[in-house]
Amino acid sequence: MAIAPTVAGAAVPSGFTDTAVISGLSSPTNAVFAADGRVFVSEKSGLVKTFDSLADTTATVTADLRTQVQDFWDRGLLGLALDPGYPARPYLYVLYTYDAEPGGTAPRWGDQCPSPPGATEQGCLVTGRLSRLTLGADGVATGAEQVLITDWCQQYPSHSVGSVAFGPDGALYVGGGDGASFNFADWGQRGNPCADPPGPAGADLAPPDARGGALRSQSVRRPAGEPVSLDGTIIRVDPDTGAPLAGNPFAGSTNVNARRIIAYGLRNQFRFAFRPGTSELWAGDVGWNTWEEINRVADATDGVAENFGWPCYEGAARQSGYDGANLTLCESLYGTGQTAPYHAYNHSASVVTGDGCPTGGSSVSGIAFEHDSNYPAAYDGALFFADSSRGCVWAMRRGANGQPDPGSIVPFVTGANVPVQVLTGPGGDLFYVALGAGQLRRVSYPAGTNLPPVAVAGADPASGAAPLTVTFDGTGSSDPEGAALTYAWDLDGDGSHDDSTAANPTWTYLTQEQVQVGLRVTDPGGLSDTTTVTVTVGEPPDDLPVVTIDAPTTATRWSVGETIPFAGRAADPQDGPLPASALRWQLTLQHCTTPTNCHAHNVRSWDGVAAGDFVAPDHEYPSYLDLTLSATDSDANTTSTTVRLDPRTVALTFTSSPSGARLVVGSVEQVTPFTRTVIVGSSNSVSAPSPQNLTLGLRFRFARWSDGGAQSHNVTAPVSPATFRATYQLCLFC
Repeated sequence: MAIAPTVAGAAVPSGFTDTAVISGLSSPTNAVFAADGRVFVSEKSGLVKTFDSLADTTATVTADLRTQVQDFWDRGLLGLALDPGYPARPYLYVLYTYDAEPGGTAPRWGDQCPSPPGATEQGCLVTGRLSRLTLGADGVATGAEQVLITDWCQQYPSHSVGSVAFGPDGALYVGGGDGASFNFADWGQRGNPCADPPGPAGADLAPPDARGGALRSQSVRRPAGEPVSLDGTIIRVDPDTGAPLAGNPFAGSTNVNARRIIAYGLRNQFRFAFRPGTSELWAGDVGWNTWEEINRVADATDGVAENFGWPCYEGAARQSGYDGANLTLCESLYGTGQTAPYHAYNHSASVVTGDGCPTGGSSVSGIAFEHDSNYPAAYDGALFFADSSRGCVWAMRRGANGQPDPGSIVPFVTGANVPVQVLTGPGGDLFYVALGAGQLRRVSYPAGTNLPPVAVAGADPASGAAPLTVTFDGTGSSDPEGAALTYAWDLDGDGSHDDSTAANPTWTYLTQEQVQVGLRVTDPGGLSDTTTVTVTVGEPPDDLPVVTIDAPTTATRWSVGETIPFAGRAADPQDGPLPASALRWQLTLQHCTTPTNCHAHNVRSWDGVAAGDFVAPDHEYPSYLDLTLSATDSDANTTSTTVRLDPRTVALTFTSSPSGARLVVGSVEQVTPFTRTVIVGSSNSVSAPSPQNLTLGLRFRFARWSDGGAQSHNVTAPVSPATFRATYQLCLFC
């Protein structure tokens, strides 16, 4: 999941309205709608919240799983599903990163990863967990969670678990990513903590027989008797027990995980959904550096396994980083081929020409189908898909054959703030979870539907000395259908809209304070919207904390694995120096596809400290770190400052003898000689494909690397520029 900059609003096609229906959430990841009007929302930290309706502005905590959940980088509570028989079957299903090593108990790491082992070096090992919660009549979980499955070994802090959903057959479908490195071609060469074959945990694996790292996505193809992982798969299980269901493709296997799997060869199939009225399962799979995929399982119940090829393939082509290593699991697959993506789009290209969405960083993050909406007929049966890095949602409209048509894609939401789920809800409207904005948003089409009102509040005067009498105005609020609105004001700033129902109330403030006055307007159909207006009594509104980061400075240049100390302070004109308890730090990695096209991953945060340190993570270049310090004074005023920390880089040159060989560094294959800029201390996978046609078209085979490494190995970037040469030997009969 990528975290983008805050966006003020999103654009939708003419005639549509994009409205926030639930706000004030903390990194929301999922929403599900119940038939009784309740809305369940998961937050990445491990909280599940219940809203009695879309008009409810006060959530009830359904479950608190924060002790079990590791909320770190892209890990967290990421999947949520409600039993279709609810409330007769009062079950809510959660899928989360379990903060424990295989066979261990939580909490192991907390919401961090110390060094050693280092988040992107050896990695903090965790697993994934699918559990069932039993809900009471009030929507609150009762009793202990029922653990259905614990698996999904994850070495690195992304490609964790993803979706959990019910199919039309009543089965529970669950997906999880490969848990492997996103920086280099990972076949288990960094300690192999998941104990993938052919070596034990702690033993670095090497081609051609390595079957770890990203190759866990192909584990169902391992030799008989070897462990099968759920990483990189979609499984079909009994919602009461988590057991495999009869009719699954590997039902005859002696391995329980194999019997669960219906699709595999996926990198990070974060979201999937069923096409209404069918058994077709459609999944968005987040790619490495080149392709985002939309994959289709034609019939999830037919007993035929689909292999979508990762890591041997990315998009329709072989993935160079893994192909170049001559891995047995990939070489054998190249003879039979993968199930090709239904649609794929390139990171460097627009999904649709002129769609207004950025290119570069890409993370397909939502899949949903139009069903029973009042949208224009052109959207009937359309497939909606989102990209959290680009901040957009598109509609792939139906073709003449009734299927979504890749040639008929149109932009639908542009400028969304990190959309991590799209789903249909009341009235058939499309909703999306905006993680960056902390909102659940609704895209409505006015004709024949009740749209939420828009709250607008004014205050006159908005500031002044105590006692201060203020007249408020809510008459600027509006309803798309022109219906009469009711008003509810929170004039004393206590969070409850219980002080007045007038459109223009008056309130007198007697003491110096800054008050967030709230207005909630509700239409006759029960839909509502809220807004706030700030009233400052006494001190002027520029009485804000002054925040200073003393260390590090912008002059700092970091290397992978380096410990970076930080320290800062804040003072307020009214309060004086603020205590450490008023401070909060946030470390963010800006992942860039070009020096100016970046998207963010929150690494970790620190609350209530004035100083500390962190270990610089491994990542591909270009990328950099943002360290933000925020301070909150006694009047709840908050300000922040950010220091950008660029990495120390080095040029690595790759040559060959004879010249002109194809060498692979990371995910990209190039012809020698070439140079790559990388971060000092970073780990880079390199491969020398063999044999190759080189001088005069003659056949050559790999002989050696100048650094003495194996044909495929990892190179740690040195401080000074270095050259790596692959030497080939003539082999007329190889």
